[in-house]
Amino acid sequence: MRQRCQSGAVTSHSSVPRPQAATQPPIDDDDIPRFLAKLGLPGLVDLHVHFLPDQVMRKVWSYFDDAEANYGLRWPIRYRWEQAERADFLRRIGVRAFAPLVYPHKPGMARWLNEWVREFAAGTPEAVVTATVFPEHDVLDYLSEAVAAGARAVKVHVQVGAFDPREPVLQPVWEMLAASGLPVVTHCGHGPLRGAHTGLDVFGEVLHDHPDLTVVLAHAGMPDYDQALKLATAYERVHLDTTMVGTAFTESHAPLPTDWSARLVDVADRIVLGSDFPQLPYAYCEQLSAIAGWAAADDRLGDPFLRSVLHDAPARLLRLDS
Repeated sequence: MRQRCQSGAVTSHSSVPRPQAATQPPIDDDDIPRFLAKLGLPGLVDLHVHFLPDQVMRKVWSYFDDAEANYGLRWPIRYRWEQAERADFLRRIGVRAFAPLVYPHKPGMARWLNEWVREFAAGTPEAVVTATVFPEHDVLDYLSEAVAAGARAVKVHVQVGAFDPREPVLQPVWEMLAASGLPVVTHCGHGPLRGAHTGLDVFGEVLHDHPDLTVVLAHAGMPDYDQALKLATAYERVHLDTTMVGTAFTESHAPLPTDWSARLVDVADRIVLGSDFPQLPYAYCEQLSAIAGWAAADDRLGDPFLRSVLHDAPARLLRLDS
């Protein structure tokens, strides 16, 4: 039986009327290609997907298996499949391109992950090459190698890595990335757990020192959506990704502001699709349903916003047509 998507989308409480011609969101994963065709899109571009070496992925999944102890809530992984099956699924539902994000939790791991993800992308046509960093003596060397090898995005996981992004050893990294324009997808918010150096105020200091950085705030800075929007307003190269935002699962513990849709209008071209696949406790289509709900809640958004979020904006960041 096909399971319908559950929508946790937040709609605006403002007086702006709902547009009547908004494209209906997919009812389940199999309905995603219909949704994309209605929007006239060649596919999805997902900026926040995780593929990792098998032994690392197993450890990640084990952590989520204990989510009640670790996070205080159940987190059953919906897409616990072999690597090839996961890639085939993304292809089948219409993902044109995705960024397979890798991230280390200790020194000496990032270089290996960068080498692994290059090999993965070489064998997976939809995957772009990505890279990651950790504050260590050779970080600039291996990041430079990754960029020279074609990396199109860099993952910085402040929470899992438990490091301070303001560390001196990272300063030349930020300078290099600002000059290159490569998007830095950073998990620096307190969700789902507060870390030693999480908080948008902390990463805000990095942006203050390096205002030309192209940054994607993962999970829209969850749960501090207000501060994430302020950073996007203050810095023209700051983007927010949609990863897990506005789904029924997330609304239960990190709800969006009731005027979310109205507040997206001024930064609409810097909201980009992220899913967190395969670490999802719900169907992939629920993220698309949430975004469609935002688009339908304000007639200044609508289908043009959907086309931007789901394809055009992330494709631009990943330089897919260059």
